[in-house]
Amino acid sequence: MIRRHVALDVSDPKRAMSIVSPCINICRMSPVSGYCEGCFRTIPEITEWSRASDARKTAILAEVAARRQAAGLLQDPSRRECVGGA
Repeated sequence: MIRRHVALDVSDPKRAMSIVSPCINICRMSPVSGYCEGCFRTIPEITEWSRASDARKTAILAEVAARRQAAGLLQDPSRRECVGGA
């Protein structure tokens, strides 16, 4: 049996990212919190995302969930906007 190594096609974003980014295209940094008003990530977390391991992405998503909860935002995934105080 011959095994062939298949390179990951990074030109296809769906195949390159195993964990979906929390970005919702509301990209404004809050001067008060230092978090993006759309995805609740910091600038370092945003820039790190494409290079991060799945474990690191999972850790970032846990931080995002904690930040959203602390801010009192609804957890309704059908709502694509911030509903807490900005």
